[in-house]
Amino acid sequence: MTDRLGHKQTAAMFTLMVLGREVPNQELAELVGFTLTGTERTGLNKLGYVDSERTGPKRSYVHQLSDSGWAWCEKELVAGGPPPQRGQSPLATALYVLLGGLDGYLRRENKRLFQVFGSGPGSNGGFPADLEERIRAAYRELVREPRGWVALVDLRPKLGAPPAEVDAVLKELSRAGKAHLVPEHNRKVLTAADHEAAIRIGGEDNHLLSIEA
Repeated sequence: MTDRLGHKQTAAMFTLMVLGREVPNQELAELVGFTLTGTERTGLNKLGYVDSERTGPKRSYVHQLSDSGWAWCEKELVAGGPPPQRGQSPLATALYVLLGGLDGYLRRENKRLFQVFGSGPGSNGGFPADLEERIRAAYRELVREPRGWVALVDLRPKLGAPPAEVDAVLKELSRAGKAHLVPEHNRKVLTAADHEAAIRIGGEDNHLLSIEA
């Protein structure tokens, strides 16, 4: 049995699971009526279930499930009922009946959660079906030698896709070992556009991309 979280933390985890990408606090508030802050956020961060970073001019938090967070969600599907809480809603109990059915589907089809929920609609693990190919095509157009490095600031304008969706595909390619993302070590050559185009992984901004053949 997975470790049980509070109702608010559980709701945040499942919301991040369904969206399958980085989610700003403002969007969480619009979707589920609360933000992930305070002890709820730090608790999930310390457990390693959620990665939270401050971004943008207002330095507001964005959150994304870690690999451990995805594993927790898969275990919580078969918990059989919501975590204990005073005044528990029948709707919460019904939700876990639904989650149990989802777990049954995943097992029958030999699928994982990240293959069902991803960054936006579409196939290919939840990503728009052609976005990975558009990334590969733009990379081939820009690269000068096999598996060479291409600046993200040059790649992004050729894709015509929202930055969050591009980031999600690039992170998935990186996790799968199909692409490599590294920072530009000569910080003096970076422009404001380079910083804007960077993708943040593991607390580090990455500016260059190499894709396996």
